[in-house]
Amino acid sequence: MSSVASPPSSIAERFLHRRRTFEVGYWLISGAMSAVGNTATAHMDVARAGLAVAPWEVATWEMSSAVAWLLLIPLVVAFTARWPVHLDNWARRVPVYVLASVAWSVLHVGLMVGMRKLVYGWHDESYVFGQAFVYEYIKDARTFLGLVVVMHLYRALVRRLQGEASLLAAPDDDSPPVEPVERPSRFLVRKLGREFLVAAGDIERVQAAGNYADLHVRGKTYPLRTTLAELEARLDPDRFLRVHRSHLVNVTCIASIESLDSGDARVHLLDGTVVPCSRRYREQLRAAVL
Repeated sequence: MSSVASPPSSIAERFLHRRRTFEVGYWLISGAMSAVGNTATAHMDVARAGLAVAPWEVATWEMSSAVAWLLLIPLVVAFTARWPVHLDNWARRVPVYVLASVAWSVLHVGLMVGMRKLVYGWHDESYVFGQAFVYEYIKDARTFLGLVVVMHLYRALVRRLQGEASLLAAPDDDSPPVEPVERPSRFLVRKLGREFLVAAGDIERVQAAGNYADLHVRGKTYPLRTTLAELEARLDPDRFLRVHRSHLVNVTCIASIESLDSGDARVHLLDGTVVPCSRRYREQLRAAVL
């Protein structure tokens, strides 16, 4: 019998259910507000200075900048997810983020100037980027820092709302642990000040997410701060199998396996989720299921 995830009930669960829509809407609205606000103030500055600049030029300058950083948002999202900053790694991450800010600025300027040249060419005019890169980088670095801070704070909020998993800690005294540390049967989840246990056997699949492995349990996701390889080594190999470099599945939750012409496959779970299966893992998966 197929298991169907229960519909979201609380405000937090409803938000998490629609978080992707919220995220896309947030960036689109932020980009539009930035473009409109900067265009308006730039028009005021041009008029105050008495410069002979056409309104379409001012709009092109500000709109191209906003569109360029909007196009780069997915790269920043992926980068911050892959190399997040924590209290125990911030010193190692700072040089990485400085280099990333330079790359961000180069891409932003390149996209921005390219769009401006296209618009100016459409008006039979030529555009010359006269500002020094250092000046532009200082502005871009501030924007990049703001984006990084917002993304880290937002992810921390999401983890608090959806709950974050951890391994059961060993007792403080010399008494034996509640269960084997190397083969945990339960995980502790902290969510909005509450704590509860999730049985390892209830995990339907695990997906890599940067420095986290997301545990998917009955329609909910609990991030566990570990790598997929480390977690795979601890879970029961008779129940959990690697099917992709980013995915583990619970074989008891598999409904069917769909072969693809490419040699890869799709794993259909009982709850309707579809997980990719690389060809290198396909035969091992079939042997375990059959």
